[in-house]
This record gives sequence, structure tokens and C-alpha cells, in this order.
Amino acid sequence: MTKIRQALTGISGVPVTPYAADGSVNGPGLKVLISRLATAGVHNLMAAGNTGEFFALSLEEVRLVHRLTVEAADGKSLVSAAVGRSLVEAKELARDAIAAGADAIMGHHPMDPFAAPAAQARYFLELADTCSVPVIAYVRSDTMAVADFSLLAQHGNIAGIKFASPNLMLLAEVIRATRDAPAIWVCGLAEGWAPAFYAMGARGFTSGLVNVFPQRSQAIHRALETGNYAEARRLIDAIAGFEAMRTKYGNGANVTVVKEALGILGEDVGPVRKPGLEALNDEERAALRAIVESVARAERS
Repeated sequence: MTKIRQALTGISGVPVTPYAADGSVNGPGLKVLISRLATAGVHNLMAAGNTGEFFALSLEEVRLVHRLTVEAADGKSLVSAAVGRSLVEAKELARDAIAAGADAIMGHHPMDPFAAPAAQARYFLELADTCSVPVIAYVRSDTMAVADFSLLAQHGNIAGIKFASPNLMLLAEVIRATRDAPAIWVCGLAEGWAPAFYAMGARGFTSGLVNVFPQRSQAIHRALETGNYAEARRLIDAIAGFEAMRTKYGNGANVTVVKEALGILGEDVGPVRKPGLEALNDEERAALRAIVESVARAERS
């Protein structure tokens, strides 16, 4: 548990899922990507997270992504296997991921349109009750009560809460309410939000940018860990346009921007599956290229 919590105070990278020409998961391509991220020192790899298109993968594809990520990470990074959908499916995926060697399980936020807030908390609690490795609760809503968040933070097998709501007042309230709990509160909204989350008392952040520029993510993390907010803001300024582009189309371009940025750098990971945005238009691609090439030049200097 200590190892997982320590990793959560670092960078939790969410790898994309590469596809082959026939649309299937490109296993060799995924292993190359994971090996690169692990060698770059990413603390925690969230296999089949949202940037990995979890909800567009079949259950067997999710299992494949988990297994290949564990193999390719080769102990250099911790691997948190993302699970979700129905609680039955989440438990089954978790069982198989643990058998494959995952260090932790990340429970995706239950996306049922009729989900009750308190029952969403109980979803995570029951998942944590049944897992033999630590669990990370990925909360994408601000509808749960502070008392529900407190139950998550105080559960003995929940290592941390990936808080992915921009409701910073709620974040401050739940951190105050759980100051004596061991769980780590993690910025679940990537680098751009990380300074505000750190100021509220969170540690670490999730990242899709890490697929493209892991050194930039690490530099931002170092600045935040040393309290150098001015440096963190300077480093974030250069990728602000990249992150803003990911929010287009109701976040439908989130993965598309990351995948096309990799393509600009010469790493073909295939398109995004529907219902994500399959490709950027020419104007967007030109704007992305300008950002990627500018950051790449800065990283080389």
C-alpha cells in the first residue's frame, strides 16, 4: 500500500491504446509505448484508462491491454489496471488484472445514467472490498456528499482518490474532512489543473501529455513538489493550447489530440474509435503541429 500511495504522489500516466491497420489493438506498438514511458520514469501507468479508450474497448481487449502493460513496464513503473462498467464486470476485470501482475486497480467512475451518488461511492467500496491489491477510486462527479468521499478515503484498501471535478471548493472541503485519512488525493484533470489542486492539498496528477512529452510532465511535477508555482505555470503555459484543444467537442477530442500529436512526432498509434472524435480537421491539425513542434524544440534545447 505504501508503494502505491507514494506512486500516486507522482505522475499517473494514462497511455493511449495503439491500433493496427485492421482496427485491432496493436500489441507490439503498445509494448513499445509502455516501455518508453516506463524507461522515462513515469511513476504509475494507468492501463486502459480514459486516454486508453477504456469504454471503446471490448472486455477481452481491456484484459489484453492490462497484460501487455504489465509485461512491458517490467517493474520500472507501477501498473494500475483500470476496470469499470457494471460492478460484476469491474470485479472480473480486476481479478484477471491482479492475476496478470497489476500492482493496483483503478475503478472508473460508474457511468450509469441512473446512478445514485451514494451508490457510486458504494460501488468503489465494494470493489475495494474484493480486491487483493490497493484500489484507486476515479471520481468524475461532484454529486457525492462529503461523507461519501470520507468513506472512500478511510477505506483500508483505497490508496487514493483520483478527483476529476473542477469543483475546487468541494475538493478543499473533502481534503479538510479527511486530513487524518491515509488516502492520497490526486489531481485527475492533468497538468493544467495541478497547481490549483496542489494548493488545495492534493498530490500528484494524471497525464495524457506524458504519452508525448514525458520530460515536460516530470518538470512540472518537480516544480510542484518543491512549491515553485511560477516555474510550474511557465512550463504549463507552453502546453496550455494542447490541453485546451483536448476539451473541444465536449472532450471528444481528448484522446484524438494525444494520438495525432504522437503521429506528428512519427509514432503511428492509429485513429480514435467512435464515439470519440476520429480525427482533427486541417485547421486543428495545423495548430496542434505548431504546439508540438514548439515544445519539441524547447525540450531539445
